[in-house]
Order: sequence, then C-alpha cells, then structure tokens
Amino acid sequence: MIKVNLLDSATEGPSSFAAVEARVATPRAQGRLMLLAVVALALLAMGFDWQTARSARAEAQAQLEQQQRIAAQMEVVKREQADLEKKTQEVQARIEAIKHLRDSQQGPVAVLTAINDRLPKLENFRLSTIEQKGSDLTISGDSPNEDAVTQFGRSLEFSSGLFTNLSIEIKRDILKAPEGVPVPVEDKDAPKPQTVTFTIKCKYAPAAPPSQPAPANNKPAAPPANQVAQNN
Repeated sequence: MIKVNLLDSATEGPSSFAAVEARVATPRAQGRLMLLAVVALALLAMGFDWQTARSARAEAQAQLEQQQRIAAQMEVVKREQADLEKKTQEVQARIEAIKHLRDSQQGPVAVLTAINDRLPKLENFRLSTIEQKGSDLTISGDSPNEDAVTQFGRSLEFSSGLFTNLSIEIKRDILKAPEGVPVPVEDKDAPKPQTVTFTIKCKYAPAAPPSQPAPANNKPAAPPANQVAQNN
C-alpha cells in the first residue's frame, strides 16, 4: 500500500514562494527591475517619438510637394499672363500707329479743305505757304487789297471754334512785274500798283468725331413693383 505525505507537499509551496520573494527583495534585484522598467519606458518613448516624427515628416513632405505643384502652376499662369500682356501691348501699339498714320494723313487734307472753303473769290488772292505744328497754324500769302485779307480772316475767325486765337500781320509792297515781261512806260505821278502780303497765325482745333450711341435696349420695361395683374 502506497502512502503519500500530504503535509510535506503542503509545506513546500510557501517555502518556494518565500524564496522567490526573498530574491526579489534584494537591492540588486530591485535595481535590475527598475533598470529594465526604465529601459522599456525609454524604448516606448523613443518608438512613439520616432513614429510621430515620421508622420510629421510625411505630412510636411506632402505639403511641400503640394506647394511646389501650386508654385509651378502659378509660374505657368504668370508666364501666360506676361505673354498676354505683351501681345496686348503690341496690338495697342499697332492700333496707335495706325491711328497716328490715319490722323497724319487726314489732318492736312482736313486743314486744306477748311481753308479752301473760306478763301475769297478773287483771282489774285493766293496762298504761298501753310505750316502746321501741332495745333499752331501759320498761313502766308498775298492779296490785291487789304479788304480781302480782312474778309478771309473773319471767315476763319467765325468758324464755330475750328480756328481760334487769330492774329493777322499785313505788309504792303509794290507789285513787281514778273521776270521777262516788259514793263510799260507809266506816268511817274500815277500811283503804282501794290500787293498786300499777309501772315495769319491761329490755333486749329478740329472737332472730335461723334461718339457712337449706345445700342438701345429692346427689352420691355419691367412693370412697377406696386402694379397688380388683373385677370379678365
């Protein structure tokens, strides 16, 4: 018959736990445990810090790439805008050149037409030079008498503002026969024929072309706010 001593088995358990507790309670063991705990916490902190830095770096890299794409798009837009402004300036310069050429071609014609319409109907009334510098106009010529010059000056002055600031300089000279034409013998006491040389200075201000009226709006006018629709 087999006999088991249960008392010895029951008393062995507490003694083994006591041995482990005694080992752990030693200062060296506690120091090792503390060191392991500190190392574990440090590793956890380092891992968390590394993961956080990695996420922040990835986010910063993504933002940097996005900003670079936006900067590249803005650079393309700036180049297109610069090209458009350059083309606009070139077109505007061409328009100004064409306008200046047209004005320079039409200006003298308009001046000559306006002056010709106001010339006296005299055979010996003639113009020698017409000089225009901007709005300043100088007309030189000669006339058989002073009245014709005065009449011509008045026709220029009363031109509805086309010719303004008018001044007339008159000089009387003895009329000389052209070269090669024989001069008849005249009485010394008889008055010699004279000619009136004149210079007229004025301002030329052509009328501006009329502006085109705005297109009429054919849309029916909206009824007043207080108008009430009536049903038949």
